[in-house]
Amino acid sequence: MIEKRPGLTVLSHLVLILGVMIVAFPLYLTFVASTQSATEIAQSVPMSMWPGSHALETYKTALFGGETSAGSRIPAAAPMMWVSLVSALVIAIGKIAISLLSAFAIVYFRFPLRNLVFWMIFVTLMLPVEVRIGPTYEVVSNLGMLNSYAGLTVPLIASATATFLFRQFFLTVPDELVEAARMDGAGPMRFFIDILLPLTRTSIAALFVIQFIYGWNQYLWPLLVTTNEDMYPVVMGIKRLIAGEAYTEWNVVMATAILAMLPPALVVILMQKWFVKGLVDTEK
Repeated sequence: MIEKRPGLTVLSHLVLILGVMIVAFPLYLTFVASTQSATEIAQSVPMSMWPGSHALETYKTALFGGETSAGSRIPAAAPMMWVSLVSALVIAIGKIAISLLSAFAIVYFRFPLRNLVFWMIFVTLMLPVEVRIGPTYEVVSNLGMLNSYAGLTVPLIASATATFLFRQFFLTVPDELVEAARMDGAGPMRFFIDILLPLTRTSIAALFVIQFIYGWNQYLWPLLVTTNEDMYPVVMGIKRLIAGEAYTEWNVVMATAILAMLPPALVVILMQKWFVKGLVDTEK
């Protein structure tokens, strides 16, 4: 029996509140800056901690682009957010689909050198992105995939981590389910679709959230394979706003950063229950 101690409860709540304040303060500061004008941010030292009155025009400029009062040309964030959204969805869904099928083949099919194939996949975790990025860029360039959604996503959809996680999950599925499916006349794909996929839905949801955020936050790879502004993701757009003009419109930069945080935050909020269950649930 766990004894409840009021002092310990109060202390734990204070620690949690302090942690939330530390995490939330930069977000609040970003939001406040996005509601003020660039002049107010530059002239106020320290910057005011209260929201300003320029939120509507700042977010409109950040989302649809245009020129500011200082004469800076602001690229529209909406097309860049669309590129990031498509890339993140393709990367997340592609990683999950390929990892599911590869783990299914490794666990349930008997073929020569099966374990060697798995370890060849797994050993790619030891190769950082920087090691593979040169040869990968050359392949993408030779295939004519620069400045395209295929070039942004195809090299990133293979995942040894997801394959390993699904393999470990499939190994825990009772053999009785395989035997029962075989006795019912179910083929491999029928067993995969009707039995394995429903069992792995929480793991799929958790991996989708992780991989969506991974795809949305990509910066280094799009920086290499895109030279056309129409194919820039929103993360590159934020960098352009900071380095692209002699005078930085920090209010627009902060507004674009807030807009860039909304889709990943929305995915986490909507899938929070499935995400947590996929990480902690062990029931089969």
